[in-house]
Amino acid sequence: MNKLSFNPIQEVLDDGLEIPEVGEWGIEKYKCLGYYAEIFTKSMSKKWNNLVYIDLFASSGYCKIKKTNRIIKSGALISLSVTIPFKRYIFCEEDENLLNSLQQRVKRDYPNVDAHFISGDCNLKILDIINLIPKYSSNNTVLSFAFIDPFRLNINFRTVQMLCAYRMDILMLIATGMAATRNAKRYQNPTNETIAKFLDDNNWRSSYQGEADLNDQSFTQFLAATYKANLEKLGYTKASDFHAVRYRQNNMNVLLYHLAFFSKDKLGNTFWDIVRTQYSGEQTSMF
Repeated sequence: MNKLSFNPIQEVLDDGLEIPEVGEWGIEKYKCLGYYAEIFTKSMSKKWNNLVYIDLFASSGYCKIKKTNRIIKSGALISLSVTIPFKRYIFCEEDENLLNSLQQRVKRDYPNVDAHFISGDCNLKILDIINLIPKYSSNNTVLSFAFIDPFRLNINFRTVQMLCAYRMDILMLIATGMAATRNAKRYQNPTNETIAKFLDDNNWRSSYQGEADLNDQSFTQFLAATYKANLEKLGYTKASDFHAVRYRQNNMNVLLYHLAFFSKDKLGNTFWDIVRTQYSGEQTSMF
């Protein structure tokens, strides 16, 4: 594949709308998203009638990098900036101020795209999201790409499972370092349902303890391995290694999160391997 000329990290000016702050480590996530979306649409646009982009935590389309105050496009607007756009965009965001800002930016900068906006928690609005995916037929083929970018482990597995019923590639942030490690003890409280919903397993504590005792497995390793196994059961049988995003702090490489990619087609995994080896930062992988 020829070297991509597309640059997903696009600096913008403050337009007076909502702009959330993110750490500079978010840049790698946006690089991976943008480069994959660029390869995806360029390669698939002539093979499928409908390419659909789905963003479950769409935010406002802009973000400000902490410390530098640099403003760049974030996931939703990166997906709209690719050389060959998707045929339909579905954006879900729980924060109304962020969603309103995204709507205004899309209307202003991309007035001709087929974009749909859903206000609310994606776990509660998943049927509304799915109903916006064009109906598949032999004369109207549909391939989707879902970006799932939660700040916490607040994406229910059943939500992802419903998306997996469709022909869909998935790029997902799993907050293994940012949330999982920091809150491991709190999650293990019997009244806490976070991991039970994340894995759709009310008995996960017993499974984790067994793995920890048998294989000396950390909580982060348990979450990543279990999630990968769960997606493989849904037809994503050759899931790529999770991509670890780390940040150097106090002379230590601190794990922040993993980017998990899932495709039901080996070509999708090939594209992802190109992205993470040629276009992302130099990071180590896990599982």
